[in-house]
Amino acid sequence: MVLLRQEIGDVLRNHRLEQGQTLRQVAAKASVALGYLSEVERGQKEASSEILASVTEALEVPLAQLLREVSDRLALVEGAYAEKTYIPDTVPDAFVTEAELYSH
Repeated sequence: MVLLRQEIGDVLRNHRLEQGQTLRQVAAKASVALGYLSEVERGQKEASSEILASVTEALEVPLAQLLREVSDRLALVEGAYAEKTYIPDTVPDAFVTEAELYSH
């Protein structure tokens, strides 16, 4: 079974390592305890939305990007990218046209 907290932790760790930052640096920027951030990265703790927002801000990664990456990882694990269960990443043109009618 895939756990959401593990995927979130993996994505956070990947961004941190890509940037060459230490746990201590990110924890300090995000005002989060070093041990807690370590547990979040290892998938041992659930992070609140406030903590995720602080950590993504410290990493200069939009929260939406983090959530998209986590979503993509979960979809791959669950097999959602098979032809039968494709998840689009754009809004259908018909919806955009209809939304524009109501926005005026």
